[in-house]
Formats: sequence, C-alpha cells, structure tokens
Amino acid sequence: MILFLALCFFGVAIGGFTAFVIFWPLSLVHLRDRHPAVRARFGENAFVQPAALRWLLGGAYYEVPDRQFTGLATPARISLMVILGALTASAVLWLWSIAP
Repeated sequence: MILFLALCFFGVAIGGFTAFVIFWPLSLVHLRDRHPAVRARFGENAFVQPAALRWLLGGAYYEVPDRQFTGLATPARISLMVILGALTASAVLWLWSIAP
C-alpha cells in the first residue's frame, strides 16, 4: 500500500510537471515581450536557471506590475510547488517502504 501511494504521488508530480511546462514558458515569453529588463536578469535559458526558479518559487514575480504576467506565473509557481511536494512525499514513502 505504501508503494502504491508513492506511485500516486509520483503521478501527481508528473501532472505538476505538465502544468509547469505549459505555464512557465508562457510566463517567460510574456516577460521577454513586455518586461525585457526583468527577463534580462535571468540570462539565456531561463527555463532551467536556478535563479529564475528561485525567483518564481519565492513569489518575487509579484514585483512586476502586470496582472497578465502574474496570471501566468501563479499557476507555474503552484505547479512547481506541487512537483517538489509530490516528489518529496513519494521519496519519503519509498524510503519508508524499504525500511526494515
């Protein structure tokens, strides 16, 4: 049963990754088109830059006064939190299942 729950959390992480892959690139394109100064802080390949992901996860994107952007970045932030939480829960349950 524990491994089944771990697998379920892994599936939730995959769903979060799918949402992240949809909303984060849209957010970055919006920044590139309408807020190039903010986008320039992350450099090239901001999709996987740790600084950009930390900026998103910390909610610092609210400094950009654009409701359309925050409307795109908020689902990306939520999906990133879902990914991290679900993978953590899955790993804990897996470790619990192999404990003697």
